[in-house]
Amino acid sequence: MDTIRDQDGETTSTTAVDAERQARWEEQERAAASASRDIAEVPAVEVITTAAVHLLSAAAVKVGLADDPATQTDLDEARKLINALAGLITAGAPEISDMHARSLRDGLRSVQLAFREASVIPDPIGKGPGEKWTGPVT
Repeated sequence: MDTIRDQDGETTSTTAVDAERQARWEEQERAAASASRDIAEVPAVEVITTAAVHLLSAAAVKVGLADDPATQTDLDEARKLINALAGLITAGAPEISDMHARSLRDGLRSVQLAFREASVIPDPIGKGPGEKWTGPVT
């Protein structure tokens, strides 16, 4: 029987280690299968709006609308997030209904305006983050 020595100097058979590793893998496979079944039950509207809310929240932090703007503001990152958010909302709006899209558009507009305000050298009207998809934001 092959053995291995752990950090504490105790020996364990390689068969026991292999069995433990196999059990961990099986547990991870069960967890992954469970997560796949769970996501299959979530309506598309919820997935789209959840993704949009995550983008919106991250963009708000990056434009300085969070607890510690001095350390959290990053306009380069904010631009990327706002562009992605604008694209998602524009593409997803017909699919998620006006009721859901309206509040997301309002949030998007807020972070676009906050971006413009936080910029030392503001983008020209119509050239700011997300304005390719939303049109000019003033």
